[in-house]
Amino acid sequence: MPSPAAGILSVHMGYDIVQFESTPNPNAVKIWLDQPISDRPRSFLNAEMASEDPIARDLFEQAGIVTALFNGQWLSVNKSPEADWPTVKKNVRAVLAKAARGL
Repeated sequence: MPSPAAGILSVHMGYDIVQFESTPNPNAVKIWLDQPISDRPRSFLNAEMASEDPIARDLFEQAGIVTALFNGQWLSVNKSPEADWPTVKKNVRAVLAKAARGL
């Protein structure tokens, strides 16, 4: 059985955010990237599910998200109702920048 991280194209790729796209859910945002983050859809419904994927794990631990979906050239993240988008978006950018440097 492949590990949950098997769908990662590369942990060392550089990810630039092209656009944050609003969704009907005020606690979710779709994030378009300049290149694929995954070769197939991958859902992370909690931090435990993200523990084997370095980027997903860091999004939970450092960006404060509560769910994530990676799918090709975009990802979708949910925040808690108490979290504010400016902080979450700043932290998501930091996680993706860190991943881009392969740290």
